[in-house]
Amino acid sequence: MKRVKAIYPGSFDPPTNGHLDLIQRGSKIFDELVVAVLGNPEKQPLFSLAERRKMLEALTADFDNVSVDTFDGLMVEYALRVGAGAVLRGIRAISDYEYELQMALMNRKLQPGLETVFMMPAEKYSYLSSRLVREIAQLGGAIDCLVPPLVAQKLREKIDVAHKFSADAARSTLEPAATAPRGKASTVKASKVRASIVKPRKRKS
Repeated sequence: MKRVKAIYPGSFDPPTNGHLDLIQRGSKIFDELVVAVLGNPEKQPLFSLAERRKMLEALTADFDNVSVDTFDGLMVEYALRVGAGAVLRGIRAISDYEYELQMALMNRKLQPGLETVFMMPAEKYSYLSSRLVREIAQLGGAIDCLVPPLVAQKLREKIDVAHKFSADAARSTLEPAATAPRGKASTVKASKVRASIVKPRKRKS
């Protein structure tokens, strides 16, 4: 019987419980599943490509038939390069389906032998996305029910560093103004006073 190798592409910035749910279920369907992390130079992700790969490798360590890889460029070319015959994609809502259907048809046009398999997430993850997780984390909300513990820890570390950097930057811009020499301020004030004096009118002779 022919073995089926599939790829599960995505940005995974960060990996969520919804991603992990699809990986777990996909590993039962396919003989081999490659979690392919997309590196897009046009975007500025919260986590670097290496950081996302490292997290996913730790999260999928218990799956014997799951591996993690990175790629850029066309997904169909990557699938051909690794010998994958299928693409696993998650669909959460109708809006997802419209986009994914368009992408699947284009991929079929580019690579007719590549099949796309759509999978619905578990109901409790149907609303979940990496973008929402990032926003909640940046605003200080609870994320423990949205991502694995490892990812929650890395998110807190990343957000804390970003907040500290912002605070330091704001402090450095305020300090020069607060410590400006008094003499300079007095000079400016005096010049304004002099400029406001009205010249006396000449008397008529």
